[in-house]
Amino acid sequence: MKILVSGGAGFIGSNLVRSLVSRGHEVLNVDKLTYAGNRGSVHDLEGQANYEFLQADICDPVAMKEAFARFRPEVVMHLAAESHVDRSIDGPMEFVQTNVVGTVTLLETARGYLAACGDTLPGFRFLHVSTDEVYGSLGETGAFTETTPYSPHSPYSASKAASDHFARAWLDTYGLPVLVTNCSNNYGPFQFPEKLIPVVILKAFRGEPIPVYGAGENVRDWLYVEDHAEALITVVERGRVGQTYNIGGNNEMRNIDLVRLLCSLLDDMRPRGDGGSYSEQIVFVKDRPGHDLRYAIDASKIRDELGWTPKQDHQSGFRKTVQWYLDHEAWWQEILSGEYRLERLGRSR
Repeated sequence: MKILVSGGAGFIGSNLVRSLVSRGHEVLNVDKLTYAGNRGSVHDLEGQANYEFLQADICDPVAMKEAFARFRPEVVMHLAAESHVDRSIDGPMEFVQTNVVGTVTLLETARGYLAACGDTLPGFRFLHVSTDEVYGSLGETGAFTETTPYSPHSPYSASKAASDHFARAWLDTYGLPVLVTNCSNNYGPFQFPEKLIPVVILKAFRGEPIPVYGAGENVRDWLYVEDHAEALITVVERGRVGQTYNIGGNNEMRNIDLVRLLCSLLDDMRPRGDGGSYSEQIVFVKDRPGHDLRYAIDASKIRDELGWTPKQDHQSGFRKTVQWYLDHEAWWQEILSGEYRLERLGRSR
């Protein structure tokens, strides 16, 4: 298939693009290369015949129309988004612009493109990739299903909730063949070093305090990013147009327990020079506003309808992730130094 991926230089996007290219699909990776977009995350794909990179803004209707007309995608997989909750609290308008305006721009571009193609693309699909944070917060029991009412509590989750609604509106109003996925917290290779897991790993490496919000009681369902990419491809290939699929890792854990697990793995895989444990570096910091207590995904629909289940368990994925950061110091050092941003000056192909 010819697949246009938005946000393919980001964390989830780069893992998805790599998987698509390895399967032989022809991919156009569209990314603006904002602070979280890193062309170095897909550098190994440069020069491959079935891969092309385009630095462009999804909020630019002219650029998007030109990209669609030239590449002629059969599938759009829309992942481009501002995604860090703390940043959304400090600067909500960027999240509205990218997550809402950008999504609507892509939806409109796809609608015009599909109309111009007539009957030549009967299998065209637009996959809108979203988050479980749109559902709000759970108590000690229960899990989010595809019919859970929306209750976003941060500017980030509110902007993603709005984009979900627009995607479904373009399905119902204009007949655009849309599918929506809502995933739990991702982790794994190429995650930008402001998220919890890379923060813990890199702070530990550098002997710095490892910050944990509040008492670390917040619970998340952790999904290995390569499992997520596999799920997204499954939805594109076999999902029913108009449906929503929740994607989870079957891997609930309190933040403090996750941090301690990572410290234990690091103790084993890169022991501290003084013989102490990395857990001694944990410090508790003031909780952030609107911090949801618990997320949990019921992924039975995608399992029962499409046969997808995560491959990584509560130990294997985290061990693989720690090992990846141990093996790819040059990648994260470029981000910490800011050198990765020089990729904006690179060639498009």
